Amino acid sequence: MSAGVKMLVWGIILIAAFVLVVASIFMPFLVPILLIYLFFVFILSFRFLYEYQRGIVFTLGKFSGPKGSGWTFITPFVDDLRVIDIRILTIDIPRQQVITKDNVPVTINGVVYFKVVDPSKAIISVQDYVYAVSQYAQTALRDVAGGMSLDQVLGEREQIGKDIEQIVENASKNWGVEVTDIKLQDIDMPEDLKRLMSRQASSEREKRATIIKAEGDRMAADNLAKAAEIMRKSPGAMQLRTLQTIDGLGPTASNTVILAVPVDLMDLVRNINSAVSKKK
Repeated sequence: MSAGVKMLVWGIILIAAFVLVVASIFMPFLVPILLIYLFFVFILSFRFLYEYQRGIVFTLGKFSGPKGSGWTFITPFVDDLRVIDIRILTIDIPRQQVITKDNVPVTINGVVYFKVVDPSKAIISVQDYVYAVSQYAQTALRDVAGGMSLDQVLGEREQIGKDIEQIVENASKNWGVEVTDIKLQDIDMPEDLKRLMSRQASSEREKRATIIKAEGDRMAADNLAKAAEIMRKSPGAMQLRTLQTIDGLGPTASNTVILAVPVDLMDLVRNINSAVSKKK
């Protein structure tokens, strides 16, 4: 039936053009009308599609088939051409108020990247595929984020995006579109919760600093104990250490070192005490 209607329409168009050509031979003032008529037929019959566009033709309301890029020929008054952009489209996910699993209110927004892979399904299966993908992404965002705790929402953005992408992809596979990626842009929390988290982070930093300092003090004490044990076993080690300490004070006139008791005398006293202890 569609082919017969097309032939009838083109027959009428050609007969009208023939009549105008013959009439313009005898009535030259009809030449402009003939040119306007031919131009009008050309405009209605040929459409130009870019490389990133695809066309869907409906003949008398019924789907006829897709059209590729370049010049596309259709029948005037019978065919209707719908043009689809097959480039990657970007739509925003408006800010969504979400209650997390641990009852914390957060506001999340994101962005969806998708493209049309089957223009026929994108036109026939869904009324507005852009609006449909946007609404489904918003619902999926609330469902996924609502099933997680606040710490998970803050620390697993990439996983949340993948979960939303999987949900939207499963729902839109019959719409002729393909979701390439979904990214979360911003996660906003109440101001009082931000202040609490800031204080918690500051306390954690102070805790780590205290632990590190205590660990350093313990290691220093262990090393000092080992050094003291080594010096105790070597009689001249303490004297060398004393001389190194004096040398480290520097030769400036402001530094004055007074040794009230010679080091040798102190060793002599220590040896006498050891001898007396052994006699006892």
